[in-house]
Order: sequence, then structure tokens, then C-alpha cells
Amino acid sequence: MPHATNAQTLPGGLYSPEERARRDATIWTPIQGILAPLQFIAFAVSVALVARYLWTGEGYMAATVSILIKTGFLYIIMVTGAIWEKVVFGQYLFAPAFFWEDVFSFIVIALHTAYIWALWAGALTPVELMWLALAAYAAYVINATQFVLKLRAARLQMQAAEQARGVAA
Repeated sequence: MPHATNAQTLPGGLYSPEERARRDATIWTPIQGILAPLQFIAFAVSVALVARYLWTGEGYMAATVSILIKTGFLYIIMVTGAIWEKVVFGQYLFAPAFFWEDVFSFIVIALHTAYIWALWAGALTPVELMWLALAAYAAYVINATQFVLKLRAARLQMQAAEQARGVAA
């Protein structure tokens, strides 16, 4: 059953006080904090390897393995993120506070999964596979930017609320 509070209906914040307390208490918050930069590192390395392959025609296997590693991180972060969302907001996905980020996450997952399917099925040439991976990566960058901006806004809102409480005290 979803938690009674909903940050979207509360003025001035991404999280209600209860949601913030659950966010701060769960092990899934630091897990997300570790997985997100690891996924980004895998992404950065993979982009370089994919670009190298497209530019020189060399390193197909390294690029392919890097895409699979990046995709593995994506799946892990999606599952653990859904668990985090359940703990904090009371539902596995599409909590109002992260609705559009979750919607776009499914586009990212669909593109990464399409890559895996096409690789497994032999449905695309190596060059086409690399372009599909880059399309998935472009969607990932948009989605990561959504999350970073949302979390930055939440941090700024929290700082403003703390300053307001300090001034009022």
C-alpha cells in the first residue's frame, strides 16, 4: 500500500518529511549512490570504445563487452532503484516525485535491450549495433540529466528550507 504522503502535493519539496526519513534510513540510498557513478564510468569507457570501433574498425569485441557491462549496470540500477522507490514512496515505480524519470528510464532500458536482442539474434551488422548502442547512450544521458537536475533541485529546496528555519529561529 502506498505511503500516505506524496511529495508532489506538498509545497516546496521533492520529499515529505516522512519520505526524507525513509530515504535517509534505507541501505538502498547509498547503493544507488555507488551504482550511479559506476554506471557512468562504464558508459564513458564504452562510448570511447564504441567511437574507436566506428572510427577505426578495430576493437569490436572490446566495444561489445563494454556495452554489455554498461547494460548490466543499467539493469541492476533499475531493479535497486525500484526497490528504493518502494521503500521511500511506497510503490516500485512511477511514484509522482520521479514519474517522468521512470518513464524515460523505460525508453533507455528498451534501447539497451534492443541492442542485446539484435546482438543475440544477429539482426544488425556490427556498425548498426554500435549506432544502436549510441542511441541507447544518448537516451541514458538524457535520463541521467533528468535525475541529476531533480536531485539538485531537491538539495537546493532543502538548503532553502534550512536557511528559512535558521532565519525564523
